[in-house]
Amino acid sequence: MTDPAAGPAEEGAGPSHASWLRRLCNEVLRSSRLSVCLAEAPPLAVVAVERYMAESPPPPSGGALPKPPAPAYCYDVTLADGSRQAKCYLAPPLNGLVQRGALRAGCRLRLTRCSYLYDEKKLSSGFLCLERLDVLRDPPALPPAGREPDDEPRRPPLKGGRSHYLPLWNNEDPYGDIWLASRPPERVEIDVSKLTSLGHLEMNWRSRIQFSPLLVRILHKARLRYYGKPDKKLDIPYQAYFEVADSSGMMSMVLWNSLCPEWYNSMKIGTVLLLEQYGIKTSYPFKTQPTPGDSQMKRFTSIEISLNVRDPPTKVNIIPEKMVKPEWRLPEVSYRFVTRSELDNLPNNHSCDIIGLVIFVGRAERTRKREYSEDFWIHRWAHVIDGTSDQPFILELFATSQPDVFEHIHPMTYLVCTQMRVVRDITDNTPKTLYLTTSNESQMFITGWHKSQPYTRDAKVKNFIQWIKTQSEADQMKKTVIGGYCPFPPAPNTFLKYCKNNKVESVLKAISEMEREIEDLHYREHKRFAVQGIISAIRYVSYAAEDASGVEPIQVQCLKINSIALKIGCTVGRSCGEDKEGVGRRPWGSSPGSCSYRAAVPGGTLNSCSPQSPGLEPGVESRPGDAPEIEEMGRISHDSWQSDLWTMVKDNLIDHLHYCTVFPESIPRKFDYMHKEFLIQQYNLHPAVHKPKEYRINKEIHEFKSASGPGHYEVTILGINHDVAIDVAFPPIFCPEDPHLFQIEDIQNDMLLSCMSCISVSQQDTTNETVKAAVDLDRQHVICILDICRLGEDKVEVFLNKIYKIMETDVVNLV
Repeated sequence: MTDPAAGPAEEGAGPSHASWLRRLCNEVLRSSRLSVCLAEAPPLAVVAVERYMAESPPPPSGGALPKPPAPAYCYDVTLADGSRQAKCYLAPPLNGLVQRGALRAGCRLRLTRCSYLYDEKKLSSGFLCLERLDVLRDPPALPPAGREPDDEPRRPPLKGGRSHYLPLWNNEDPYGDIWLASRPPERVEIDVSKLTSLGHLEMNWRSRIQFSPLLVRILHKARLRYYGKPDKKLDIPYQAYFEVADSSGMMSMVLWNSLCPEWYNSMKIGTVLLLEQYGIKTSYPFKTQPTPGDSQMKRFTSIEISLNVRDPPTKVNIIPEKMVKPEWRLPEVSYRFVTRSELDNLPNNHSCDIIGLVIFVGRAERTRKREYSEDFWIHRWAHVIDGTSDQPFILELFATSQPDVFEHIHPMTYLVCTQMRVVRDITDNTPKTLYLTTSNESQMFITGWHKSQPYTRDAKVKNFIQWIKTQSEADQMKKTVIGGYCPFPPAPNTFLKYCKNNKVESVLKAISEMEREIEDLHYREHKRFAVQGIISAIRYVSYAAEDASGVEPIQVQCLKINSIALKIGCTVGRSCGEDKEGVGRRPWGSSPGSCSYRAAVPGGTLNSCSPQSPGLEPGVESRPGDAPEIEEMGRISHDSWQSDLWTMVKDNLIDHLHYCTVFPESIPRKFDYMHKEFLIQQYNLHPAVHKPKEYRINKEIHEFKSASGPGHYEVTILGINHDVAIDVAFPPIFCPEDPHLFQIEDIQNDMLLSCMSCISVSQQDTTNETVKAAVDLDRQHVICILDICRLGEDKVEVFLNKIYKIMETDVVNLV
């Protein structure tokens, strides 16, 4: 048994009298309650935050009140005091600090209360439990992390008897030391006379207990599936599907449990396997099916090959490609590459492969798999060109159990995506939404990963390489953008279509519910909500150039509000052509001087003030929650419009939510190859383990050139009961200078979208058109589609994506 006084789950060898964590542990152990409160604890560095499946709580005793749902996951936090590291257990009430992105690897914290826990089922030392702490904001450079073990294996999770950690933000990626990077191919003697075929297996599997060896090639590979549950004690509950083939056809193969960490990374597309002592089971009927590159290949769908560590213990050998003989007649990997010019003619849900040059990649975001679940999908958007069209491929990329690829997709890399599915809107009289999304069997490859891949022999891949050789790198770099808010896919043009798969009662949220919905968001979680309201006020905010102090000041240029930049969708139940005239799409511009325009505005007021208004301090940013009434700290509102109704009710609201801040992370940036690693890190998710930076940079993210317009709009939405309101932002993200980043023709095809225009300070227009557009919305009940994302800690982005104009009689048709 380890002496408890030796310290809390410490990593490193040898005693250290200077270790504050060691002294803390001794103090807690001397306490009669094994718990202490700390008045003046020093800052500690967070080295790692790691997640694992929680254990199921015991059932309540007879007559006891049911307990609230237990957390599905636990977190271990590795702390360092400059001398030593200690792995500690995070008390479940503090899980929200991790889930909101506040407590993360690389930050600093100060403990205010901790305790010591023993595992009563083990003869071993316990560990510190962090019960109260303060995360320190804007930390300076981290102190030395403390000594790390040389050859000591990483410790397993502290609670629950789990043997491995999960990735921090999803369950699909391999994470931790248990996952082997690769298994080297082996030279084995293959007796062809003892082999069986997939076709023979399907015909005779019921009459056999043991099966002859199989020699197959992997044609498709699915992402990992984690099926662990708190009440299940399976050691490594993973599953991975493959499609393998021989000369007789193709069949599914399933890799189970502990064989996944051992073999998953080594089983690549095109790998040849010799399988012995495998099992055969009836196929799972609801699994997804990839589309074979060879449409003539026969598929055996009634059974699947099962590879497990027992019952029976499977024997797997990887055969080196140079040892593969033609007489084995193993099929080659075939693909279904399409060019961007061909994509327009492909039907919805068509499967294809693509190759291209990345010109835009968005930030990594998370989407909840089920409501109230702690499980998430990770995804990001990318734009890729291949030289065959003026339009890019628009890609929705979900994590495919290839974190080393997914986290390093950046502009100017060559990207290959296989088994992509076409998503298109073919409804008449609506803009064409056309993009590709990953399937369960998709694989992604970027520059550095293409060598020896089977697709390098494909004719369309070779054509792309020839085209890229004719391009100027400098010209392509001018088009590149990274990160920021991406308003894709666009909301449908009618609210009826938006509600197609949902009841209106579940689609619509009350504005009064929004604060709770926002509070429940996890780190980088993205949600789209629909709320009813009345557009009551609009303000334009322009970003000034950064001053010499390095602070990012925000002020307002004198820009006409003619392009209120609201994506106004069709009236429910009516065609676009039935809408009022006079709200046409107009360019707009700015005047560098102060505005003196005054006009009588029916249905509202148009405000104007000088940029040098007294009492304002340009250069100080407003904080979320500050009241955005006309003169905020660091901003001046010009040409702001507010309705007469808003003037009457704004001082008598029950609640007014302010979520109109546009954070630097929300703005897409021009890609700078010199600072590639920094930009990639900014738009990926926080890592589980802190790593020292491998780059030097003295710039903040807001100092990189914006790829969007010079400002954004703040829009006030009044609740239809006139008692609550919410301020949101609309950022006209994409400029005419970068038309490839957004399908501008979609806007031009709809009169009601014509008020949405891209910001360009070189354009001019009349204020009368703007006032007309704003007044047309006055007192009208509309449905606003909001995109919401928690960027981390308390920074929440709430952007207006679309507005649907409705009439009371139309609502009846939706219920």
